[in-house]
Amino acid sequence: MSRCNLAKKCQVTKPGRSRVQALCAYAEPVPEGVTKKLWKLISDMKQDEVTHVVKSDACIIKFGEHLCNKMGNDKTKHEYIRTKMREAGRLLVSARKVGKLQSIKDFFIPQNFYDVIKAVKDTAGYREEDEVFAIPSLALKLGHNLKKMADIAECEAMIAGDENIVQKVKMFKKMYTTKWNELVSASALKTLNEAKWNTPELLPFTEDVKKMHIHLSKQTKLYQEKLKLEKSQKNWSNLAQVTLCDVMVFNRRRAGEVSKMKLNSYLLRNTSVLHSDVAVALSKVEQKLCQHFQRVEIRGKRDRKVPILLTPSMLDSMELLVKNRQACGVHDENLFFFAKPMTETSYYKGTDCIRKVAYQCGAEHPKTLKTTKLRKHIATLSTVLNLRDTDMDQLADFMGHDIRVHRNFYRLPEGTLQLAKISKVLMALEQGRVSEFKGKNLDEINLDPNEKVNVETDVSETDVSETEDEESEGEMPQPKKRRRSSSTSIAESSVGTKSLREMPQQEKQCQSPSTSTEENSFARKSAKERATTSNSGLSKCPKRKWTEEEVKAVENKLLDCITSGRLPGIRQCEDCIRSAPELLKNRTWKSVKFYVKNRITAFRRECEKRKKM
Repeated sequence: MSRCNLAKKCQVTKPGRSRVQALCAYAEPVPEGVTKKLWKLISDMKQDEVTHVVKSDACIIKFGEHLCNKMGNDKTKHEYIRTKMREAGRLLVSARKVGKLQSIKDFFIPQNFYDVIKAVKDTAGYREEDEVFAIPSLALKLGHNLKKMADIAECEAMIAGDENIVQKVKMFKKMYTTKWNELVSASALKTLNEAKWNTPELLPFTEDVKKMHIHLSKQTKLYQEKLKLEKSQKNWSNLAQVTLCDVMVFNRRRAGEVSKMKLNSYLLRNTSVLHSDVAVALSKVEQKLCQHFQRVEIRGKRDRKVPILLTPSMLDSMELLVKNRQACGVHDENLFFFAKPMTETSYYKGTDCIRKVAYQCGAEHPKTLKTTKLRKHIATLSTVLNLRDTDMDQLADFMGHDIRVHRNFYRLPEGTLQLAKISKVLMALEQGRVSEFKGKNLDEINLDPNEKVNVETDVSETDVSETEDEESEGEMPQPKKRRRSSSTSIAESSVGTKSLREMPQQEKQCQSPSTSTEENSFARKSAKERATTSNSGLSKCPKRKWTEEEVKAVENKLLDCITSGRLPGIRQCEDCIRSAPELLKNRTWKSVKFYVKNRITAFRRECEKRKKM
């Protein structure tokens, strides 16, 4: 084998027994009816029993020609074609052990159908005792391959005018449609689905992703300087791998899509300035972003057109790589952007690059930093943004899949969804409080899992006070409803025939909001200060407008509750009063709580008005 590095047309070959056997196999005369391209693909296989079977069976050769005509122009698909042909060869090797099946044509004889089933099960490692496949995906793939080879055999028989074979193949396809799912596919799918049960769905952590971006930024600057100083294959390869990983992580793109990006896709990208008519519809920030990024369109999964966005740092690296391709030993025949030096068809694999960077950047969970999990990470966190349907469509289109795939496979994991959303409905049913959340969606229901409706709670999180409901300024008046806390109801049931005039004292005895003596005394003291008892025994508080100083004091402590729509508890309200004792000395914990509640209600009403407008 010629291995001279100085020869331009010499392809450097790796030494080894399999490589020599492949060259010798390709040197043999090409059989009649087989194209040179397909024979080259078959010759590159490992020379073993399966390859010998593939070469000797006419149906497998026709199956390979079908795949080669369909996707043979893409050199990255050659390994896929060899894999599908070897799958058929492995099936035929197992089938010959049965006895009746000596070629793929024998598979299409109706009397041999159950022998075909047995051969498929043996190849996929089927266990009769528990009805489980060792390799369930292989059983499904063999079924698809047989269906496709049956279609090809039927077409060839029609062209040759052999009605006997046409009739046999049609009968096999009818039996396949009727019995295959029952005998093979059902068990294989069951094995696949059960293997996914109770498996942890780990998503990347934000801190780990941040560490990866920082590491990539440092490595990019380092290798840019090295390549400028010394134009070597090592420096070019290091910068290419770091840039490849940076583009994948930033765009949350599949590893195979970016790895196989063609050089022309980058060179022929659209660099035109934003159209003036389109710029009018964009904000100033969006207009600056259009000038900051550049966009490249590449081939995605199932030949979809998918875009990738390039930052100025990525553009600098990619321009440097293009400028030094020839000087660093990258062949002109290699059409890939992230090509390996001294090769004609090889390119750097994105999965290898991102795995290497994940362990180098110091992430606590490097195994979660994979392209698929990063894609699920952005789809899951996008739910926090409350995107509209049109925005979700744009995000799904950018990621290169349908909106249904985005919702079913990339969004929030099912287990997390049930823990976070459905559990609130079950808790409301358990506590008998469903009527309190009438007209609200799952996001608007606020329940504390540690909350208990019993004697120890002073008032529930959603109680509405007759006197405090209109306390905040600017609040629209609401119909007043007289409601009592759970502790009051329990107190009434316990006193029996006692008059209502004795109720405030009884209620005071039932309250115990905290185990701390100091907090208990504070709660009793604040309750004394705010309580005024009328002849009917109902508490009344004077309405008093909130001053700006009081509003600021509450916002300093409870602004997160107002913005998140979550009502504060007793302790939080009391801590708020303690934080500003001079400003809030005339306010009780309940008045603070209902001020927050009215602020939340006003904010929601304003949002509803905007939606209607």
